[in-house]
Amino acid sequence: MDRLTQSLLDAPIVEKEGYHYFVHPISDGVPMLRPELLREIVIGIIRKAELEGVDKIVTPAAMGIHISTAVSLMTDIPLVVIRKRQYGLDGEVALSQVTGYSENEMYLNDVYEGDRVLVLDDVLSTGGTLAAITGALDEIGTDIADIVCVIKKVDGENKLAESGYEAKTLINVAVEDGEVVIVDENGDP
Repeated sequence: MDRLTQSLLDAPIVEKEGYHYFVHPISDGVPMLRPELLREIVIGIIRKAELEGVDKIVTPAAMGIHISTAVSLMTDIPLVVIRKRQYGLDGEVALSQVTGYSENEMYLNDVYEGDRVLVLDDVLSTGGTLAAITGALDEIGTDIADIVCVIKKVDGENKLAESGYEAKTLINVAVEDGEVVIVDENGDP
């Protein structure tokens, strides 16, 4: 069994406003993230993602940052972080993030028409964050080469699919009876 699978099977489940949420170092930063787990994940992303001609990696703050930083270091592809803070820079694009448990405004800088981007994130749950990101990227006129998430939670709606995009994942899980259940260890849709 690989480290990612085992770490998910060991993850505690908490309920937040009726939403079952697993607590995991990739999605929450707790418990601590071991380098061997991060390394396994980064290698998995690099093997799975379409990287040909990608100009930039785009990731939402906060939990996509550590994954995307590691991928950027391994591929030499620059990293753009979508922030929850407005800076007012030229070309800044606002987007609304709606997830199963929160709503936020986010701001995208340094992505331009014609850029070829790889979108990375930690967890695909409701798809609200990625749907907002792909919508903003489409408005800018970027070429979305690929979308990769480490973990897909399969027991909910998927706003990303409704927007016409699919994300590749490393592993697909469900939360049943207070436990993480592995649905697909290869992350196939």
